[in-house]
Amino acid sequence: MVIGGDPPDTPHVLELNSDVADIAEVRRWARSALPELHEDDLMDVQLVVTELVSNVYDHGRFPARLELAGTGRPDGVTVMVEDASPTLPKLRPSSPDSVRGRGLVLVDQLSEKWGVTPRTTGKAVWAVVPCTESA
Repeated sequence: MVIGGDPPDTPHVLELNSDVADIAEVRRWARSALPELHEDDLMDVQLVVTELVSNVYDHGRFPARLELAGTGRPDGVTVMVEDASPTLPKLRPSSPDSVRGRGLVLVDQLSEKWGVTPRTTGKAVWAVVPCTESA
């Protein structure tokens, strides 16, 4: 029996405001929410978090939030970012000359699967990051 703490699969939620996010602070929050992950898996999750949250600030609309779920499973973490913009993200090929535009390419490569779920107001962009090891 475990007393205290979150039950498995209880999502961790971070409300995002319209001020420019301190992405380092968002990564620290993700680290604290996922203490059981092996360092390599945590780095992958943090990179996906960074890309999806950055997209909210670059292309989204507020209110917005970040949610991490699946922390009780050894097989993966679901990263979900919701925002009020109805504009769906597009995976575009990047070139070596591109200064930006690699975020979803990285999410696609690091995730087992990812997608977009339209909402009544806005959308949710989610990715399942496989995590094979525990700390």
